[in-house]
Amino acid sequence: MARIGAPPETHYTLPPEFAAALGQCVANFGWLEEIIKRSIYALDRARLADDLTQEELQTWLEHIGHLADDSMGTLIEQLDAAMRRHPGLRDRNRITDRLGEIRLYRNLLCHASWRPTEDKTTWHPAFVSSKGEVQDRPLSLGDLDRIRAETVEIGTRVLRVMRATGEQGYWAGDDEA
Repeated sequence: MARIGAPPETHYTLPPEFAAALGQCVANFGWLEEIIKRSIYALDRARLADDLTQEELQTWLEHIGHLADDSMGTLIEQLDAAMRRHPGLRDRNRITDRLGEIRLYRNLLCHASWRPTEDKTTWHPAFVSSKGEVQDRPLSLGDLDRIRAETVEIGTRVLRVMRATGEQGYWAGDDEA
């Protein structure tokens, strides 16, 4: 197997500005996952009958509770399925496709090992996808800013889907003030 960069014992410290931008991207991915979970909850809750028995409600809550451990790919699939079951929602395919693209960025940025390049303004994320694809392009602060903005934009679109249900997307343990 070919090596994708420096020997594994080589460690590089990212410049503070780049590290901060990368950290903000990662934080935004966490926020997006929370928004997806809350939207799945809201979409499913909106379609539940009002006369559920306590046992039926508990079973549903346990199912929803398992969302906390799901990967982003599974969450996207569950959101897509929940949107299919909710009539009148538009742009489901575009939202799902865009979330899939953001998931690829998430995997790259969260799992790469970072290497300096000859260009001091870029860093190379050493990463091989689950499909064996090697990341060959270095990233700049501008790239990270674009990914951050795209993550917030799709999260905002998912929030609009959640709000369209009439449910506020409260999560178990939220303080409903």
